[in-house]
Amino acid sequence: MENWQILVIEDDKDGQELVSRMLKHHRIPHTVTGTGEEAIQALKRGGVTACIVDLALPGIDGWGVLKAVQTDPALSHIPCVAVTAFHSAEVAVKAIEAGFFAYFPKPLEATSFVRELTSILSAK
Repeated sequence: MENWQILVIEDDKDGQELVSRMLKHHRIPHTVTGTGEEAIQALKRGGVTACIVDLALPGIDGWGVLKAVQTDPALSHIPCVAVTAFHSAEVAVKAIEAGFFAYFPKPLEATSFVRELTSILSAK
């Protein structure tokens, strides 16, 4: 886990703090950005091993971040995990079909969230 670098893309300060606390507790290195635009710039700087992406971001939303990752050959290997407060079965299906490696409704359940994230990164 010490070789990982997770990019948390979340505009809500409470959401940023919650995910950050979970990752810190499990000693998973991470950085946080508040917008899709900032996230894309951080991804292009390199070193990111996975993204946790809020779907409802201002400006470039989570769907746009996923598309930017998928269409850039230098980034397309990076797994993205979707999180959203606007949960529905339809959104969950759409997220997985779009290419997110996993989907989590908010509020996040810490144990299953970190377990699934660890599983995804260990498989990569």
